[in-house]
Amino acid sequence: MKQTSDSMNVLVTGGSQGIGLGIAEVFAAAGAQVAIAGRNPAKLEKARARLAELGATIVADVADRRSCTRMAAEAEELLGGLDVLCANAGIYPEQTLEQITPAELNDVFATNVHGMIFSVQACLDALTRSGRGRIVVTSSITGPTTGFPGLSHYGASKAAQLGFVRSAALELAARKITVNAILPGSIRTEGLDGLGTDTIARMESCIPQRRLGATTDIGHAALYFASEGAGFVTGQTLTVDGGQTLPEVPEAVVSA
Repeated sequence: MKQTSDSMNVLVTGGSQGIGLGIAEVFAAAGAQVAIAGRNPAKLEKARARLAELGATIVADVADRRSCTRMAAEAEELLGGLDVLCANAGIYPEQTLEQITPAELNDVFATNVHGMIFSVQACLDALTRSGRGRIVVTSSITGPTTGFPGLSHYGASKAAQLGFVRSAALELAARKITVNAILPGSIRTEGLDGLGTDTIARMESCIPQRRLGATTDIGHAALYFASEGAGFVTGQTLTVDGGQTLPEVPEAVVSA
C-alpha cells in the first residue's frame, strides 16, 4: 500500500480488541492505513471482520523482542511505511499484593513495560524514516494517578511507562519523533462484560459524566497526539476519564 501525503501509516499493538481496536477504528475512520498486532490469530481475524478498513493484521508477542522486530518489519512493508506506533498492548491480572508470585510479576512487566520498550526499539528506524514519527503509549490512571486493590503490580507497570515516555521523548526529539501517553479511566471493554449491571452502575456513579468511556474516546486522544497539530507536544500525558480523578472525595461527584 502506498502512502499518500494526507494519510498516516499506523501500527497498534494489542489491537485485536478493547482499547486497541477502538484506537484502530478511529485512525481508520480518519483515513489512515492501519495495522493491528496481537498474539491471538483468531481474535485478529475477528477484528478484521469488524473493521474492514484494516490494512493488515500481524501475529506478534510484544514480550518477545525478536517478535517485535518482525512485527515492525511486516508493518512497514505491508503499509508502505510507518508514521505512528500506538504501544497499547497490556495485561491486567488481579492479585493481592501478598499473593503476587515472581512469575505473575514478570508477566505483567514483560508485556506492559518490556513490550512497550521492545515495540518502540523495533519501530525506531521506520519512524525516523517517516520524518514525523509519533509514539503513543496507552498507560492508565491506575498507578500514575490512582490505586486499586489487587492491581499493585499493574499500577507499578503503568507508572513505569510514564518514566519511559519522558526520557524517550528527550532522546528521540532530534529524530523528529514525539512520545506521549494516554491515561484512560474506566473504559467499557470486553473485560467488563461479566461484571453485571449493578457493578457497571456503581462504576458509572463515580464518574462525573455518569458513563464509562468508549474505546474510541481513547482513539481520538491517540489521533490528536499523532496529528500535525501535536507536533510540538512531547513527553506529555493526557487523562481521558470523564472527570473520574477530579473529586477530592466521592461525595463531591455532582448528582445527575
